[in-house]
Amino acid sequence: MSISVGSIAHLRLTVCDIERSRAFYEKVFGWPVALEVPADADAETRERLSFLYGGVIYRMEHGMIGLRPAGTDRFDENRVGLDHLAFPVGSLAELKSAAAHLDACGVVHEEIKDIGLSYILEFRDPDNIALELVTPK
Repeated sequence: MSISVGSIAHLRLTVCDIERSRAFYEKVFGWPVALEVPADADAETRERLSFLYGGVIYRMEHGMIGLRPAGTDRFDENRVGLDHLAFPVGSLAELKSAAAHLDACGVVHEEIKDIGLSYILEFRDPDNIALELVTPK
C-alpha cells in the first residue's frame, strides 16, 4: 500500500532575514500574502498564529509557500534536506520573459539551459536557496 498524492499543499522555507527574503520573493514572484500576523494583532491573534514564527505564507496558483525566520545559517544543497525548488512556467517565451524580469530585479541568474526534456533557468534567493524556473520542450 502507498499514499497517493498529486501535488504539494504547501512548503515553508527557513530564512535568515525575513524582511530581506520577503522583499525578494514579493519582487520576483509577486505572490499575494495568504497569512501573516498583522502588526496591530492582539495577544489572542498572535497566539493563534504563533505557528508562523514571525513569517509569512503566500498563496500560489496551486498551493502555498511560506517563509520563516530561523537564524543565521546559510543554505547548502549538499547537506541533507532541500536540494532546490523548481517552479513551472508555461513556455520558453515565458522563461525568457522571466529572465528579463530577474535582470530588472537585479537578481543574478544562469543562462537558460536546454536539459533535454525541458529548459531551466537557475537562480538563488538571498539565503542562497537554489531556485529554478522550468518549462517542458
